[in-house]
Amino acid sequence: MAPTGRTRRITTGDGLTLAVHGWDGSGAGAQAHPVLLHHGFSSSTSVEWPRSGLLDALLATGRRVVAVDARGHGASDKPHDAARYGEARMAADVIDVLDALDLAQVDLVGYSMGSVVSLLVASTHPDRVHRLAVGGVGAGIVEVGGVDTRALSSARLAEALRSPDPAAITDPMVRGFREFAEQTGNDLPALAAQADAVHASPLALDRVTAPTLVVAGDADPLAQRPEVLVAAVPDARLQLVRGDHGAALTDPRFAAAIAGFLAL
Repeated sequence: MAPTGRTRRITTGDGLTLAVHGWDGSGAGAQAHPVLLHHGFSSSTSVEWPRSGLLDALLATGRRVVAVDARGHGASDKPHDAARYGEARMAADVIDVLDALDLAQVDLVGYSMGSVVSLLVASTHPDRVHRLAVGGVGAGIVEVGGVDTRALSSARLAEALRSPDPAAITDPMVRGFREFAEQTGNDLPALAAQADAVHASPLALDRVTAPTLVVAGDADPLAQRPEVLVAAVPDARLQLVRGDHGAALTDPRFAAAIAGFLAL
């Protein structure tokens, strides 16, 4: 369970309402930049960040933390139209949140889908990002323009999320995402709409000015060859942790590496 914080409802530029959760800082940590967290596909603030240990690690140092439930996820609005989705739209949502909360600059952390969103924010609004940490992604960001659809087909994922018969899903990774989405109470048509709109065009990674940490699981098929991403971002470093796409989040080194990097 997530530590108790405050939840605000913030309206986006295209009229959706997002749930934005916040925890005040304390002590010396409160003087540092606020940290904004953006979760991955089919997750939410209440699932991703407590499970990883990162939220507790940041709060223990007194940092102010803001976490967004992406459109289609958590307690945010969940339209079923793919035109309302895509990581570029979610990146615009992050800027709307920063403006609504009067935050000029933050340390930005994303995982998987949230990493694509965070890299888009950092490359299109470099002045808003002080430090950047991304996990669950690798060479796919550079080579296919987003989450690696060579390992996880967005078309098959959307089809599986709409399937009336989950037992008919044969791809193990796709089936795992469908099962996780059901276990966490997601709106499956909303997730399918995001899968339809997944980002697949070049990112201007050379425009990222924030010092960047890439965290990748050593058995994560969606984060293969993370050194390719590190080489494409001007000031980036790599931290490997143990596990596949889900297990990497719970390796204690995941939270420790990010919290330590943001404290520099």
